[in-house]
Amino acid sequence: MQIRNDWTREEITAIYNSPILELVYRAATVHRENHDPSEVQVCTLLSVKTGGCPEDCSYCPQAARYHTDVKVQKLMEVDEVLQAANNARESGSTRFCMGAAWREVRDNRDFDKVLEMVKGVNSMGMEVCCTLGMLTEEQANKLKDAGLYAYNHNLDTSEEHYEEIISTRTYDDRLDTLENVRKANISVCSGGIIGMGEQHEDRIGMLHTLSNLPEHPESVPVNALVPVEGTPLAEQPRVSIWEMLRMIATARIIMPKAMVRLSAGRTEMNTEEQALCFLSGANSIFAGDKLLTTPNPEIDADKQMFQTLNLKPRKSFKDQEATVKFEQIPL
Repeated sequence: MQIRNDWTREEITAIYNSPILELVYRAATVHRENHDPSEVQVCTLLSVKTGGCPEDCSYCPQAARYHTDVKVQKLMEVDEVLQAANNARESGSTRFCMGAAWREVRDNRDFDKVLEMVKGVNSMGMEVCCTLGMLTEEQANKLKDAGLYAYNHNLDTSEEHYEEIISTRTYDDRLDTLENVRKANISVCSGGIIGMGEQHEDRIGMLHTLSNLPEHPESVPVNALVPVEGTPLAEQPRVSIWEMLRMIATARIIMPKAMVRLSAGRTEMNTEEQALCFLSGANSIFAGDKLLTTPNPEIDADKQMFQTLNLKPRKSFKDQEATVKFEQIPL
């Protein structure tokens, strides 16, 4: 299937608004042409530095200006993080993601510690990912040299709706970071959140931006807002499963090779709803009881779901070993 980076908003709108069963069927077809439909990447996300962020992202309980239950914690020690990574590996995760509540990376001792964390996790044979805020090209190269496999930096929403959600950095700042990550030859992880008061046009706009990057992100997280008391978006209603399916299926059709990650919001979904997401092209999840500071299904519940749906975890570094067949590992 031809990979396109010239999708128009009109084309994406037509896909997004197509009858839901037709949309799911089309996405499932594209998914099977490009991926093993029984395989799901299992990732673990750890907050290595929590709270106290100077940004004003309206959805985030880690912003210092909001009064939430999140307690500020300094950067974790390297050995603590490596122990958590080892625990995640033993539980079936093949990608370990580390998040720090920073506006941007600074060249200091904390960044040096993160580089040590990256080296350590990489040595375990896991794909290591970071989300640390804005990043210069030089910093991206340092992370690459330390063994970083992927970098997450979400667009969050459309460029048009962005100023309603965040004022402390621009949309171009986010795109610049993605460009710096790409220049360093690090895998790009970038998606967004739905349920923040945006219109369907904004969701389409975000997908349009992602699908028209010079190279599609290798990973596209689709998050449903988890409203947190104390944040400006605390009263937002829950996103419906049908809205999630439209986002996942559309992302799968227009970015056929990407991993589409069913991210925040899974705690509100039952197994049947998650199965529909996998059918529609999602092939990655976060495991563990927390996503940074918000709830996530427990590992045992995910193992039971994998067994029920006959899913298997994707092997680490599979993109680099495309010719190696993956034998099913029972969860």
